Amino acid sequence: MTQAVAEEVAREDASDARLRERIEMLEQRLRKRDEHRRALLHILTDSHQSNLKLEQSRKAMIHIMGDLQKTTDDVTRREKELREKQAQLVQAGKLATLGELTTGVAHELNNPLNNIALFIGNVLDALDLGVATPDLTKKQLNNALLQVAKATEIISHLRTFGRAAPASRESVRVNEIVERALSLMDQQLRGRQIQVKLDLSAADPRVMANAIQLEQVFINLFANARDALTDAKTRRIDVRSAVVRDTVELTFSDTGEGIPEGLEQRIFDPFFTTKDVGEGTGLGLSITYGIVKDHQGTISVLKRPPGEGATFLIQLPLAGASATEGGAG
Repeated sequence: MTQAVAEEVAREDASDARLRERIEMLEQRLRKRDEHRRALLHILTDSHQSNLKLEQSRKAMIHIMGDLQKTTDDVTRREKELREKQAQLVQAGKLATLGELTTGVAHELNNPLNNIALFIGNVLDALDLGVATPDLTKKQLNNALLQVAKATEIISHLRTFGRAAPASRESVRVNEIVERALSLMDQQLRGRQIQVKLDLSAADPRVMANAIQLEQVFINLFANARDALTDAKTRRIDVRSAVVRDTVELTFSDTGEGIPEGLEQRIFDPFFTTKDVGEGTGLGLSITYGIVKDHQGTISVLKRPPGEGATFLIQLPLAGASATEGGAG
């Protein structure tokens, strides 16, 4: 082979090598582009799947929100129904209490009615005897009017206590409500030879309360103590009110057998009673607990030795939290 031929062959080999290099480079570019395309396709696929998942999540969230709204509406409706049932229960307990008080109230009304008959009879007798004078007649009729006012006050008190309590609250004198509750229970207690001792704070504390509901609380506690003293040798109820810091504390104590150990909390459960079948509904203390709690207060049973009676402690927020204890009166 001549030198010229050899050089030509060498040039062709070099050209082939450069061509192969270019082909390989192009193939590498094509592979990279294909990899980029596949990566982009994978990214697009993932993005589409993510969008689908987001759409599903959005639909699930809308469904959950709908269920939540429905649940909220159901809870609101049931809370309203519960409040209505509680109000009905309180009113039923109040009417049951009024039924128990009927005999005593009838006796309380008999006194002014008898006095009215007496005063009017005096006037008629004086007229029949011809000794009636304007002053005597006026005096007797005025006395009769005073007895009419007394009877009217008793009936008005019963009507006020018997009607459904309004939702409003106002500043009321605790001592006054205790005395009003006792006025309704007084005849029943005296008829059973039960002595009541009041030791009420001279500070005349006030609380923000519904007076009718608070009176029902005190009547229920008087009635509970009354029943606890049925077989007691000493029959006494002690009621005390005091101001302790920003709280009004009231205690109702009796000299009965007391509450069996372990039942201190159960006695506030609805329909729970330690009385014999047919002698109690088990609602009095439960209603009392609910009313006190609704007034942001507490009611509890204080520990006392067995056989030494029961003491209920009620704590209510002082209206304005500005009064101070001034001693007992």
